[in-house]
Amino acid sequence: MKNLVISLMICGLLLCAFPPHSSAAEKGSQSAQKPLVVGIFPRRNAKITMKLFRPLGEYLSKKLGREVKIVTSKNFKTFWKGVLKQQYDVVHYNQYHYVVSHQKYGYQVILKNEEMGNDTITGSIIVRKDSGIKSISDLKGKKVVFGGGKRAMQSYIVARYLLEQGGLQWGEYEADFAKNPPSAIKAAFFKQADAAGAGDVVLQLNVVKKKVDTEQLQYLARGERLPHLTWAVKNEMSPTLRDEIQTTLKELKHYPEGQALLRNMRLTSLNVATDEEFNRHREIIKAVLDEQY
Repeated sequence: MKNLVISLMICGLLLCAFPPHSSAAEKGSQSAQKPLVVGIFPRRNAKITMKLFRPLGEYLSKKLGREVKIVTSKNFKTFWKGVLKQQYDVVHYNQYHYVVSHQKYGYQVILKNEEMGNDTITGSIIVRKDSGIKSISDLKGKKVVFGGGKRAMQSYIVARYLLEQGGLQWGEYEADFAKNPPSAIKAAFFKQADAAGAGDVVLQLNVVKKKVDTEQLQYLARGERLPHLTWAVKNEMSPTLRDEIQTTLKELKHYPEGQALLRNMRLTSLNVATDEEFNRHREIIKAVLDEQY
């Protein structure tokens, strides 16, 4: 018995001195605990965006059992650099961002926004009611400001598509860009531009209603309804984690805590989306930008 006790003590000392190597599974588990980075594109300004989405990060962290970081950028250009560098594990962005990053980097769409009970959206051209502008042709030689940059799906690509469908080609009007869609609408309202390109829901956003009298504005043209803004994940993300994130987010609407999160993000739901739903976006992108995705 005494010899057995001595042997066990020696084994214990050896284990302390020479701890066993971590197994591959243990290393994988440790690696999985790296922060999950969720990139939110700057549809609104960065400060407001963080206020709206930071609680989602806290919720996901609790549900997934790992740190989740919500990040955004001050403008579309900086945000897009993050996409190109694949800095985001999960990313919320527009439909153009998605189809490009899907083809080039394999990002997989999992969800789309539902806002005010509608999971479709479209671009539009907005003017003041007292502008005297009644048709697209009236904008010839006038100033049109697009919300965001040349990667803004609704505010630039669809808006420009509407102009071209109305017979107004690039170069026949003065084009300018605001840092985001609300800023484009403000420019039109305060007569800094003759028209604004923006998603048709932007007029209904509180951030816009607080700055301008939307009753003095009207839609000059609106596009067809297409699937809303997307949520996608990195191609190398495990199917298990991808499905867990998708399920967690699509079920938010079923629970009081989730409903509160949706309200905070100005959403009514997050709905499952598939890649095929964005084929019409690809056609419009091809028509306007001559880019094939």
